[in-house]
Amino acid sequence: MADISLSSVGKTFAGAPALSDITTRFEDGEFIALLGPSGCGKTTLLRLLAGFEMPSAGQIGIGRRTMADAGSGAMVPPERRNIGFVFQSYALWPHMSVRRNIAYPLEIRRLARAQIAEQTEAALAATGLGAYAGRMPSELSGGQRQRVALARCLVSDPDAVLLDEPLANLDVALRASMQGVFTDFHRRTGATMVYVTHDQAEAMAMADRIAVLDRGTIQQFDTPQTLYERPRNRFVAEFVGRGTVVPVQAVEATDSAVHAQVLGARIAVQSGRNGGGIDHVCLRPENLTITETGDLRARVARVTYLGGKYLLETVADCGTRLLAETRAKFDVGAQLGLTITTPWAFSED
Repeated sequence: MADISLSSVGKTFAGAPALSDITTRFEDGEFIALLGPSGCGKTTLLRLLAGFEMPSAGQIGIGRRTMADAGSGAMVPPERRNIGFVFQSYALWPHMSVRRNIAYPLEIRRLARAQIAEQTEAALAATGLGAYAGRMPSELSGGQRQRVALARCLVSDPDAVLLDEPLANLDVALRASMQGVFTDFHRRTGATMVYVTHDQAEAMAMADRIAVLDRGTIQQFDTPQTLYERPRNRFVAEFVGRGTVVPVQAVEATDSAVHAQVLGARIAVQSGRNGGGIDHVCLRPENLTITETGDLRARVARVTYLGGKYLLETVADCGTRLLAETRAKFDVGAQLGLTITTPWAFSED
């Protein structure tokens, strides 16, 4: 297994930057998610790690080996990086059985026939595919095909596994069950895994750490809990989780607490800056409590049933839209009082 390091990595296409100055490290055995909207650079970064693209700037290392160095032009080809790649399209050979699809990477390496058989059977067992070994890909469901792609990675004992939106083609129920397959695969193999997705729920459920990308740069790289509870800037606050970012009118800081004027109310806030330089707060549904005598008045504009609770989209008297959760049902148009409880405050810059 191996860690992955990136130093000042950049990539341009026809003069347009796709990635800019990416410097970070994925620790040995971590499950990393690259999260962001379409066009943010996450798949480009994955292709650089795989060796499908050469960086325009910087260096990429896996373990103790330098895989690409834009300065010298040196680059290790994909087949010599000992990296597994799971594609969104599965990329299975349609004319080969499940067993042969899994065994083929070992055949290319010209391993002994007995060793190929042993490692292939182990990969089949680890992914629950033993009963399907003789089937063709066309005879499998989407989830089973994805398991074959995983088994093909596992059989080669890779240092790292790269996954490019592997669940995008599956239905909602199957996506949820396959998340368990990926986390079990990670726990069993201990491989460093880098997982590209635009689905934040997927990333939050599986990853040890998440790199949130926007316009070719990493906006924040943290644990799922830290990203949700303590976003570094407005983009992360709005992209990760449900909530509303609103400006701060004034800040009062003491040794024991930080208070801010938000939507006309004086409230206590949390901040990593001790009140210095904050100019916005992120109001999550859990920061808002429905009370008769609240900090502000709001009208219910939309009600969404979430199973056991309701998500209320409300409009405050000042016109700001806020999200609140409740187990009680409210009708559209109902007037509410909302109390704001210690939201996270940050600087928009």
